[in-house]
Amino acid sequence: MNDLAPSFQAAAPQREAPNNLEVEQALLGAILVNNSAFYRVSDFLKPEHFYEPLHRKIYELAGDTIRMDKIANTITLKTHLPANVKVGDLTVAQYLARLAAEAVTIINAEDYGRTIYDLAIRRQLIEIGEDVVNTAYDAPIDMPPSEQIEETERKLFALAETGRYEGGFQTFENAVSIAIDMAGKAFESDGHLSGISTGLATLDAKMGGLQRSDLIILAGRPGMGKTSLATNIAWNVASSYEPEVLPDGTIEAKQGGVVAFYSLEMSGEQLATRIISEQTEVSSSKIRRGDITEADFDKLVACSQTMQKVPLYIDQTGGISIAQLSARARRLKRQRGLDVLVVDYVQLMTGSKKSGENRVQEVTEITTGLKALAKELNVPIIALSQLSRQVENREDKRPQLSDLRESGSIEQDADVVLFVYREEYYVQNLEPRDPDDPAYDEWKMKLDKVKGTADVIIAKQRHGPTGTANLAFQAAYTRFADLADPSYSSFDE
Repeated sequence: MNDLAPSFQAAAPQREAPNNLEVEQALLGAILVNNSAFYRVSDFLKPEHFYEPLHRKIYELAGDTIRMDKIANTITLKTHLPANVKVGDLTVAQYLARLAAEAVTIINAEDYGRTIYDLAIRRQLIEIGEDVVNTAYDAPIDMPPSEQIEETERKLFALAETGRYEGGFQTFENAVSIAIDMAGKAFESDGHLSGISTGLATLDAKMGGLQRSDLIILAGRPGMGKTSLATNIAWNVASSYEPEVLPDGTIEAKQGGVVAFYSLEMSGEQLATRIISEQTEVSSSKIRRGDITEADFDKLVACSQTMQKVPLYIDQTGGISIAQLSARARRLKRQRGLDVLVVDYVQLMTGSKKSGENRVQEVTEITTGLKALAKELNVPIIALSQLSRQVENREDKRPQLSDLRESGSIEQDADVVLFVYREEYYVQNLEPRDPDDPAYDEWKMKLDKVKGTADVIIAKQRHGPTGTANLAFQAAYTRFADLADPSYSSFDE
């Protein structure tokens, strides 16, 4: 055996995880001397961010005591810490006294807190890196590298968003605070909406806009206009986007939002043509055929220049998996921001190979994944879905929840279920062949009554009433709008 051959068995030197015990001691000392120091760091610094377990316990006890409007100092805290624990040659009580005696000014508290926080994030990055290495070495046969990449990306995204990726309980006090903040934003916003406006006042009135973390299923039979409605909403949200810079430097949508549109059925060009048609009132069929005037073409060019600045991102990958969709959505949110996500449509997505040949299982995996993604990214997801053919066999063709294809999982996972229904579509097909037929006038009257209208049926809504909203629909421009007369809108209160 060649002695000069490099040895691959040599163990790498053990390195200590990033930490700074002196900074932790300095911050705790400042808090013990002046409890106001706690409030300078409590909004971002948690007990688990401390490296030393005893420091975690002291910080947690101090925080609980201060929140109860009591004084947190060496005397009040030592009774809640184990007396028999030694810190070097010091008892816990002596250690607390040393922290307070060597405390520095409260002015530096926030800087110390940020240092502790940053070191904790670095430790979590190391943990993720170690997981990547270990999993790559010992990955099971049925776990492809793409799955590991997606899982790592999910952890990194969560760490970038919140500073930690493990879940856990939050106090009810924190949940109440978030709810009150949401109510305050709704009160102060235009139209008093707690969510993101769809651009359709009739829908907003009962949904309060698109609510963050909601999975909204938008379903309908072919020809009803579900893609048109989704496209209209996506454009309305993106075109009204107004960013706002928060005190911490992050950017949030003041109005509207950044939209991701996963178009599994249509190409990006087809989707853009629909939006251009809607905005310029030039028929999409005329645009495709080139049957337009010079004035129409000028309108298209002017519209396209405006559209290029709108934060609407289109992914036209056919048959995209829930894992791929999630990874790309996380990446977009991290790089550009993300406020609304649209998927057209659920039945064209694919699940994992584990679901096998069972399509119902696969759709269950997809809808469960979409709901989890809505919560993770804290954005509303509008997912389009097909309805089963049984609608066509009924005399009353208004959709019901049972008409959803693979309806069990879709209905269960959805926070809101919307059906698009246009009676005009069905009445048109009943036209008598003979204009002299006595039934022709009756048919004509019925068609005139429903022409240019559409119903959006709110069949399920966790946070509000169900019912029906009547909208105007301009088929030539694939555009939904509010009816001029608000009495056309009816809801079950």
